Amino acid sequence: MTIPPINSKSQKPELYEKGSAFMWNDPYISEQLLQIHLNPDVDLASRKKTTIEHTAKWILDLQKEKGKLNILDLGCGPGLYTEHYARKGHKVSGIDISKNSIDYARNSSQRNDLNITYINANYLKLEPEEDKYDLITLIYTDLGVLFPDDRNTLMNWIYRALKKGGLFVFDVLSDKELTNKVTPGSSEEVTSGFWSSSPHLLLSESFLYEEQKVILYQHRISKNSGKVETYRFWTHFFSEKDISKILETIGFRAFSFHDDILPAEGEWSGDNVIFTVAEK
Repeated sequence: MTIPPINSKSQKPELYEKGSAFMWNDPYISEQLLQIHLNPDVDLASRKKTTIEHTAKWILDLQKEKGKLNILDLGCGPGLYTEHYARKGHKVSGIDISKNSIDYARNSSQRNDLNITYINANYLKLEPEEDKYDLITLIYTDLGVLFPDDRNTLMNWIYRALKKGGLFVFDVLSDKELTNKVTPGSSEEVTSGFWSSSPHLLLSESFLYEEQKVILYQHRISKNSGKVETYRFWTHFFSEKDISKILETIGFRAFSFHDDILPAEGEWSGDNVIFTVAEK
């Protein structure tokens, strides 16, 4: 069978125009994502195992004087951070939209005799239990892929869910050298790969929206059916001033920035990532 071609270059979409496909609930793609999450040697989907362990320790040390904490990890994936928190004796919950990841996390916690509560849900659609958590984490720059309205909804959700004096710890991509983070377009015919187990054409492009500090990473896939699926990832980049303005609007009373948490291993690590500690 002949795979229908894709136009070699598409027009730049309108800002925040949605794609036609959503990868997190696709059975095949979510399984590929899980396997990447679980690879301890790559910084894709999750960070390397050594980096996760270092980051989780740094996060817990921020409140070590409090003793045992009630912790919520948003976008917890297969439980790589939650298990570290639980092994230190904390009460831990995790929320993730991927059923594959949550199923793995639940099975892993049972195998390792760890008491962790996992919820398979879109956290944007949940109502928070107010004043419940000492610590909420959102790691691997997840905040930056949300549309601004959704980001504000989540930040307010987090603020309400934290106890007075509780911490929200998250990381975002820095806006430094933004043009270097626009990737060149590419096109290839794939027998089987990340996006599909069947033969397909893949066209990858990126578009910079400089005023908004946004880069769209777009992937279009054409299969034998003739249908073209478009996956769009709207990725926001921030300065410390940008983050401060968002946090002040929500009501956080104190915050600090850290760009030395990750090893310097390219444009998606090191000081290209800003960790923020915000106190309610």
